[in-house]
Amino acid sequence: MTRTDPGASHSPPFTGFTEKDRAQLRAHGVSEARALAQLEIFRKGQTHTRLERACTLGDGIEALHRGDLPVLIAAHAAAAAQGRALQFVPASGAATRMFKSLTAVMHRPAQASFSELEKSAAQDGEARETIAWFHGLRRFPYYPALSAALAATGKDLEALIAARDYGPILERLLSPGGLNYSERPKALIPFHSYAGGARTSLEEHLAEAAELVRDGEGICRLHFTVSPDHERDILAALESQRGLYAAAGIRFETGISRQQPATDTLAAAPGNDPLRNADDTLCFRPGGHGALLENLSGTGGDIVFIRNIDNVVPQRLRAQVLPWRQAMGGHLVRLRERICAYLDRLRAARALLPADGLPDPGGLDANVAGLAEEIARFTEMELRVFAPEAMRTAPTEPGALVRLLDYLIGTLDRPLRVCAMVRNQGEPGGGPFWVRAKDGSMRPQIVESAQVDMADARQRAIAASATHFNPVDLVCALRDTQGRPYPLRDFVDEEACFITSKSKDGMMVKALELPGLWNGSMAYWNTVFVELPVATFNPVKTVNDLLRESHQGVAGE
Repeated sequence: MTRTDPGASHSPPFTGFTEKDRAQLRAHGVSEARALAQLEIFRKGQTHTRLERACTLGDGIEALHRGDLPVLIAAHAAAAAQGRALQFVPASGAATRMFKSLTAVMHRPAQASFSELEKSAAQDGEARETIAWFHGLRRFPYYPALSAALAATGKDLEALIAARDYGPILERLLSPGGLNYSERPKALIPFHSYAGGARTSLEEHLAEAAELVRDGEGICRLHFTVSPDHERDILAALESQRGLYAAAGIRFETGISRQQPATDTLAAAPGNDPLRNADDTLCFRPGGHGALLENLSGTGGDIVFIRNIDNVVPQRLRAQVLPWRQAMGGHLVRLRERICAYLDRLRAARALLPADGLPDPGGLDANVAGLAEEIARFTEMELRVFAPEAMRTAPTEPGALVRLLDYLIGTLDRPLRVCAMVRNQGEPGGGPFWVRAKDGSMRPQIVESAQVDMADARQRAIAASATHFNPVDLVCALRDTQGRPYPLRDFVDEEACFITSKSKDGMMVKALELPGLWNGSMAYWNTVFVELPVATFNPVKTVNDLLRESHQGVAGE
């Protein structure tokens, strides 16, 4: 790993917290030591992840073949029936970014005519997106709600479309006096049209959970992360859905949680001292999606599926997508079973070896060495973890076999995840790479571009060579061989944080994001990448993504 940050300072470490500062830190749940450590990161600069090479199909990414799906789906179904599966959905955000271009056009000082928007579209991305949105208005699932909202003010949506008068439509769609979609949680934005009405992204997650994580008693366990501003609306939406599924014997056990204030991070002024608000209090900022590790840990889950709130498909496409997720779950279950069996054997063998590491006079070492070799092959071939060079040489000196067993136990006894990877289609997001860990081992990691030193030509070339990217579609095993939840904080690469620049009061300041949930926060998990069809990835990042064929519903569903 390397540290590079042109704004880094070599000034002495900051130690000047006042008693008022310390009281604020305590109220926020942030220790003074942690706050000082955050300031030290600003001073030293960001630590960049060193890439060895991109993971590719056959080299860090494995294919799930259709012929294997029935066996894997059956393994998943057996685990789900026992009540072991849970769906974790980060749903904290508002739909602000989804409607960003439309909002910008609506707030322009002078509203251009539609013809003027068309003329400027070649150079104006916001205008271009607004035009595409306007032409697709009748295809959006919220069209009936928008029409009703306009009718309440005496306006006719069809007449406005015919006149190409987009201003009143934008105002009714986005403003507080109308549907206020730009401020609503993305979870509650209508995504898909059905004969009986529209479904929100939250409702689509519930519908999928009824097939993916339902246990033998009809219980579906889900957990949503929410913001305080949206908690009441999310709870009401969840409650409204329970009765719709009760007749089919399906019950939802839904948990919700907020991002904890203790996961916020200090912002820094240009000189790397703490940034302060107008009232001289310390300025905190949200720590990014890495903060949700605490929420994930708090679920106490066993087998946990994680997918973003906006990556859903309508019912008509679920049969094409769901089997792949079930197969991922089955692959995880089967790997976890082998890991548990190997850990039992390793621990039994380790208990029989002399504590001083000297050779066993009864010849036990030969049998144990054979077991260690078998498990070392498993860690490399199945878990893609390549031991440090010192562990890969034949153990000859006293104590080497004991150290190898301890290494293998430590390698296997940690959380496990199976992550979907899809062919690179130019979508934003991290990718799969081989990364050398501090102990010299090499393992696959999901790495964001912000973690890579793009000033280094070789690192830049490796990053550009990625054939696949991360769609944020993974399933995790979070308990140890005794069924106890792993302390997930123990497996975080604390150095894999991000330093970003933000504007505050006309000044560029530094913000710190915690290691990303599926990046540095899971850096020391066992990670298996599997290739899934690109059809399984259907995000809605902008409102016009809802016009894609994969998000268009069919009447009668």
